[in-house]
Amino acid sequence: MRRTPAELVGARPQSGHTIDFDGRPVPALPGQSIAAALWADGILAWRTTRVNGRPRGAFCGIGACYDCLATVDGRANQRTCLLPAEPGTTVTTQEGHGRADLAV
Repeated sequence: MRRTPAELVGARPQSGHTIDFDGRPVPALPGQSIAAALWADGILAWRTTRVNGRPRGAFCGIGACYDCLATVDGRANQRTCLLPAEPGTTVTTQEGHGRADLAV
């Protein structure tokens, strides 16, 4: 029988909410980071690299590597592993450097 991490530690989290990822709802729990909510929903990549368009998602989980960058509430280059998944947060896949005003 598989048990979730919350069950293993006996946690009783508050009611969940949703964030928006590329136009679809993603469930999130209070205190969960955006990256953790995306991972928990099976989303492993939410950025592409500038040069070759390769997929990226969370790698280090502590804000050191910058692989988890995404556009959050209209702001590009946000480290999703450090930002809480607040109710109503809007996350969009970021392509390249995340700045439409710069040529790639």
